[in-house]
Amino acid sequence: MSRHTLWFSFETLMQYDECTRLFHVLSNIDVTPVLSKLDRPAGKSGPKGYSAEAMLCALIAQRLCGIPTIVKLVERLRTDPRFRYDCGFSSLGTTPSSATFSRFFQTITNLELAQDLFEKQVEQAQREQLISSDSIAIDSSAIEAYEKTQSQKKVSNSPNAQWGVKRDTDGKRYSWFGYKIHAAVDAQSGLPIALITTPANVNDATQALPLMNNISQPVENWLMDAGYDAKEIYQAAWQRQSQAFIPMNLRGEKEPPEGFTKERVPLCSAGYEMVYWGYDAKRKELKYRCPHVCGKVDCVQGSRWCSASNYGMVKKIQVEKDLRSCPPTPRHTKRWQSIYNQRTSVERFFSMIKTHLGAERPNVCGIKKVHVHLLLCSVTLLAMARANQKQKKEAA
Repeated sequence: MSRHTLWFSFETLMQYDECTRLFHVLSNIDVTPVLSKLDRPAGKSGPKGYSAEAMLCALIAQRLCGIPTIVKLVERLRTDPRFRYDCGFSSLGTTPSSATFSRFFQTITNLELAQDLFEKQVEQAQREQLISSDSIAIDSSAIEAYEKTQSQKKVSNSPNAQWGVKRDTDGKRYSWFGYKIHAAVDAQSGLPIALITTPANVNDATQALPLMNNISQPVENWLMDAGYDAKEIYQAAWQRQSQAFIPMNLRGEKEPPEGFTKERVPLCSAGYEMVYWGYDAKRKELKYRCPHVCGKVDCVQGSRWCSASNYGMVKKIQVEKDLRSCPPTPRHTKRWQSIYNQRTSVERFFSMIKTHLGAERPNVCGIKKVHVHLLLCSVTLLAMARANQKQKKEAA
């Protein structure tokens, strides 16, 4: 079965009217299993007759319908019978108050129910072949805090909101007070597989290994920007029989290592770049040949300057000696660039949950609640992709 990219699916589903969209998405989310941790079973009524299942569905509907606050959600439930019914409440009965929703949100935060729901949605998307895990893109994005902005001195030891600094797409530095969402995203579909929320001042590279460890399926390629250029990440990918595709961060390097270009292409004895001749997976080594013999340069010394063989000089590099400088797929190859270009899928994921699902500035305080908010955004996105896939199958 061919797989469909998320971006077309998302836009298609957004063309439906809100009621139709809400019905399709909620029908693809079974919240009953994750509610087993509650004191009362899922679907059972509380003191005022409110179903835990309906309340969780309402929180998901809040993200899907762009309802910014719990107060607005309560008002929508009170005034819109169709919306109330789609969430699972009685169309004629009363609806939960803001205080009731706040207590419920705290409960699902304490019991990590949103994490369970997210993991089940990921598993379902994998079974439906929406997620392949062949190539995984990892990156972080800024999340502004709902809390009141504080000075750096006051929040220096806080486990919650902190001041962070990043560079935008133009390379300009900007700062914000809040958090970071670190995500591992399927590079082809753009769907999230693992999420971590940290204070804004946490270094991106420190979260790569935890994200990689959260993915049990085999992965061929790990795609990250230069901020993740750390030896331990390359080694972790190598131990998983995969490769990390990360641009080198030269860190102020003035001259490349002797005998190599900045791109780590070896030089022949005449000072020309040698020609890449492939990777030997059995011996785990890269092979480069004489550029004169390969017709890339016209060396005045000819091939005899370096080797008596008509095959020309050959240089072999063991990748295990320096996975960062000489990965199995060298950075100077078209294949490396082609695979790395898929990294933008994680940027589109961030853009989508921020623009359409309310992840830009969560209206909750504290890192645990912010993480739940971001998980619900991601659950909604996964359910939207699955709903669209189901619609396509039914239409076929």
